[in-house]
Amino acid sequence: MASDIVVQEERQRLNEVLAQIRSQLAAIGPRYTGNDVAEQVIDDLRQERKKRLEVSEREPYFGRLDFQEDGHPAPAALYIGKSGVNDESTQKPLVIDWRAPVSSLFYSFSGGNPAVEYISPEGPIQGIVSLKRNLLVRQGSLQRVVDSYTEGQESGEAVADEFLLHRLGESKDNKLRDIVSTIQQEQDAIIRTEKNKALFIQGVAGSGKTTVALHRLAYLLYQYQDKVRADRMMILAPNRMFLDYISGVLPELGVGDIRQTTFAEWALELLGGSVALRSSSDTLARWFERKVTEEEKEESAGRRKGSRRFLARLEEALDLAERHLVPEEPFSPEPGLVLRAEQIRAWLSEEPAGEPIMKRRERLLNRLKRWMEIQLGKARWSDKTIRSRATAKWKAYAEKLPSLSAAEFYAKHFPEEFALPKGKGSSKRKRTIAAPEDLPVLAYIHLRLYGADEAMYDHIVIDEAQDYSPLQLAVLKLRQRAPSMTVLGDLQQGIHDYAGIRRWQELMELFAQSQTAYYELDRSYRSTTEIIEFANKVLAGMDGGVKPAQPVFRSGDPVETVALAGRSRGDAAAETLRQWRGEGGFATIAVLCRTAEASERMHAELREQGIEADLLTADLQAYGGGLTVVPVYLSKGLEFDAVLIPDADESAYGPADAKLLYVGCTRALHRLKLLYEDRLTSLVVV
Repeated sequence: MASDIVVQEERQRLNEVLAQIRSQLAAIGPRYTGNDVAEQVIDDLRQERKKRLEVSEREPYFGRLDFQEDGHPAPAALYIGKSGVNDESTQKPLVIDWRAPVSSLFYSFSGGNPAVEYISPEGPIQGIVSLKRNLLVRQGSLQRVVDSYTEGQESGEAVADEFLLHRLGESKDNKLRDIVSTIQQEQDAIIRTEKNKALFIQGVAGSGKTTVALHRLAYLLYQYQDKVRADRMMILAPNRMFLDYISGVLPELGVGDIRQTTFAEWALELLGGSVALRSSSDTLARWFERKVTEEEKEESAGRRKGSRRFLARLEEALDLAERHLVPEEPFSPEPGLVLRAEQIRAWLSEEPAGEPIMKRRERLLNRLKRWMEIQLGKARWSDKTIRSRATAKWKAYAEKLPSLSAAEFYAKHFPEEFALPKGKGSSKRKRTIAAPEDLPVLAYIHLRLYGADEAMYDHIVIDEAQDYSPLQLAVLKLRQRAPSMTVLGDLQQGIHDYAGIRRWQELMELFAQSQTAYYELDRSYRSTTEIIEFANKVLAGMDGGVKPAQPVFRSGDPVETVALAGRSRGDAAAETLRQWRGEGGFATIAVLCRTAEASERMHAELREQGIEADLLTADLQAYGGGLTVVPVYLSKGLEFDAVLIPDADESAYGPADAKLLYVGCTRALHRLKLLYEDRLTSLVVV
């Protein structure tokens, strides 16, 4: 901690900045309620500024960097915050936005050589750092001051870790928090990667990869203000509960209007209501409520239909349909008036090759109609009989250019994979009910045939991407003019490998090598050293192709493995939960059971013991914090102060379930306990 004098100086400076912020807030005044459009636009801008100032009032800044630029007589004290704030009288910065180029020094500098450089819009800027200071401000109150580097100090890493560990030791609530005050050097490098890349991030559990991706969106909006828009960005997450969990990060960073959804919801909307999806809980139950062999996973429909090989088959079928779109016979709207098939094909080839097939078909038919009108001439076209006969001929010809829906195309060209439901008593078909593995196929076909009504995306974030197939990524690639994606996940948490990938190369191969970048985050900031080392042993010997998690040195209680010794699981679980609640300090506690059925039983047993808890299911929309009972496969992406796994038996977790148990163990920040009845799972080495 800093000296009392330093704290007093920083407190005085904080009060001066807060006074400026509050003055600027007061000057904004009430909302405009009139009908003038120009004033409405101006007022919207004022309200956006008001939101940023309100965030700044709670936490104006979190860091200070004293930097002397080459050629300047003295260092300048730069205060770094979530949003920039200028002095209204001088327009000089009181607080510098964390995304500004100079702010990169705060994240990249850790001591040693004080001579540094950052890249500004004008070019490289060199200078000397004489102080790096971490500041914790909550609700306008200065609570902590830590100097992570002072002039002459060899390295600031140990002191920087002291501030980081203080933040990591805080209890969790039911929402993911921003990490803007504790972004690490390797995380900052990812955040500031250029826009036009398909950026792949392999991050171990607790490495902050999701938060890094969200901060990257905020950075791109700041750095490329003239090239990207929030309403042309999209975040794809595994489920609605996870989206609710991360929902507070972007607003806290001053970012709004970014679409946040799941791949299934997005694809169903793209297909316009013509397709319905089987319940996600049905799919999860299929794979997690019973033992599934590796052979079953490898031969699953999800891996087969999501593969590059199946994508090549789709492309071949679509290209063939396009080549044979124009029939062999000529078009003749009137006797003696003939347009050869070769000419019609030539016209089709003149249409932009990248356009959807059915849009090219539509333009071709319109061109045929104009040709027909011109060839017939005004006099003959005005004759109702001739016009009616010619139009009928044109419509008949149009019927020979097949116009299929995605489902019809899929069923026609891949009948062994997909069948349409039959109508009852008429030719009208029901809405198609698709399996999850068919949804990317239908979406890909639809985009190639019809495109989409919405604009192309400037940037797409895909979370838990190890559960995506190459075909899913190919679908999303069609929605961008140039690759600009942040694709993140953890192969060690690939519990959905019946549909996902085993190596990142499976997804990266969809892009040119120059269009991709790959980063690994192997430091875990979530759990204590004891929990991380315990979880790493669960995966010991597995060929994951990635580095194991390296804990930040934050020691805690040992992981417990306890035999039930004749007690029921409900009794033993209730005893542990009462103990943890009695200790206090745990805002979130999770009981992670092997299956949904086991979770329901545990929830009922705890209620009999007088312990109220929330039961999370696959269809739940939000996670409310507190005490939760949840199937372990639904906990991925969440984190809790303490985790109890009440059924860590060999019968529940065999060799094929290592990743699943790893996911459960790495949800815990501070405390982890496993209960077992007859025999502890062999995945755990004690």
